[in-house]
Amino acid sequence: MNNSEQTPEAENEPKEQMVDGTPAPAESDDASGQGETDFGAEPDSLMDEQAAEIASLKDKLLRAMAEVENMRRRAEREKEDAHNYAITKFARDMLAISDNLRRALDSIPAEARTQEDIKQIVTGVELTESELLNAFEKHKIKKIEPMGKKFDPHLHQAMFEIENLEVEPGTVMQVVQSGYVIADRLLRPSMVGIAKGGQKKTDVKVDQQA
Repeated sequence: MNNSEQTPEAENEPKEQMVDGTPAPAESDDASGQGETDFGAEPDSLMDEQAAEIASLKDKLLRAMAEVENMRRRAEREKEDAHNYAITKFARDMLAISDNLRRALDSIPAEARTQEDIKQIVTGVELTESELLNAFEKHKIKKIEPMGKKFDPHLHQAMFEIENLEVEPGTVMQVVQSGYVIADRLLRPSMVGIAKGGQKKTDVKVDQQA
């Protein structure tokens, strides 16, 4: 048989490619799967770290928002306080003028008020006092009216006690000097006299025999 002739089996066999005179190595079926990394799935530890970081950032954001809200409220409160109480010192000085006007009116006897000259003076002083009190009202300065009310240490200052068993102990019986508040703060306490403690007198009935 001639060597140049090949059998049918030989024709069906795959021919090896020659590279530089040497046969190329056969490709392995597993070669395509080697050296590749699966980036689709993250490790559980990395996901936990990211979740913790997100929670931390969310907490910081909520804290920052709360702090901003507190600062806004504080600024509004300070602004309101500055508006309401900026004239506190000036108002205290003006109270002395109001006191003097009232003392001037109280010092005029009732019989003297009927005289024409005195009557005009009284009217002028009363108008001045009224205008001053109206100015106080515009600036939220109000006069305390303690007469007949229960003694309040936050608004009143007790100067003396008055014996009176017809009222409850601690009732304001006399006002020595008027007190004032500005907005919701005490500007000056009312100086008062209060009823002294004791039991109220009761009528005792005595049976009379005929």
